Amino acid sequence: MTQKKMWFLFLAVSTILLLASVACSRGGQQSSSIQIKGSDTMVNLGQAWAEAFMKANPKVSVAVTGGGSGTGIAALLSNTCDIAELSRELKPEEIQMAKSKGFDPKQITVALDGLAVVVHPANPLSQLTMEQLADIFSGRVTNWKEIGGSDLPIVVLSREVNSGTHVYFKEHVLRGGDKDSQAEFAANALMLPSSQAIADEVDQNPGAVGYYGMGYISPREKALAVAKDAASPYVQPTIDNVVSQAYPISRPLLMVTRGQPQGLVADFLGFVLSPEGQKIVVEIDFVPVKKI
Repeated sequence: MTQKKMWFLFLAVSTILLLASVACSRGGQQSSSIQIKGSDTMVNLGQAWAEAFMKANPKVSVAVTGGGSGTGIAALLSNTCDIAELSRELKPEEIQMAKSKGFDPKQITVALDGLAVVVHPANPLSQLTMEQLADIFSGRVTNWKEIGGSDLPIVVLSREVNSGTHVYFKEHVLRGGDKDSQAEFAANALMLPSSQAIADEVDQNPGAVGYYGMGYISPREKALAVAKDAASPYVQPTIDNVVSQAYPISRPLLMVTRGQPQGLVADFLGFVLSPEGQKIVVEIDFVPVKKI
């Protein structure tokens, strides 16, 4: 074989190998890695699932990063992740964008969560109604003494607008589920980049009030009991109260894929919904969607 023919043969083989590599990359079913992006509420849970799955499948790599639900769906739309973690359901416009990209997004509820409203442990209040929370977070109430607390300005903390937690809290607490409501967070609310940032601020600020997924609850903050209205019982954010739907600020946690999950992604989701995967949900202080 001449040197020229050998060179063309080399190019042909290289091209075949390159095409095979592309077929096995993101969107192919032979990849040995999974990229998961999205909800900061879910990032610790996603990492725990990933670690357990990789332990059982040593040749598989699962990378989990946060950034917010909006970041997750953006990555899914741009095909830079395999699974988006969302702490809210997809918006109609996001579903349309996915279809314009050539796929129907598959939303899978993998756990449940209660949003805890937290204050500094020195705050004498231990319970509030949904209406009072709406008044506080929208800025209609600005001092704790207005609702029976200390004479101290209220410092409102929120997740930033890219967060599914922010969206859920606004729609279900500030707006009370009313689609026609235009209620927004107080103009002086501090928009923080993560649930941990809210916890850190509440830890050191006696006037602060914030919210995060109940998996972040710690003794350094006081989680308030919440009532649907003044005539209803005050309920703590606990697993049993979320399962029974007694706690009024509860939501599903979702994983979203580009169409029906297949291959390694389907295997991972099967593990997430298995008894072992749902046991991890409980260990991370969220609520399982399946009995274990």
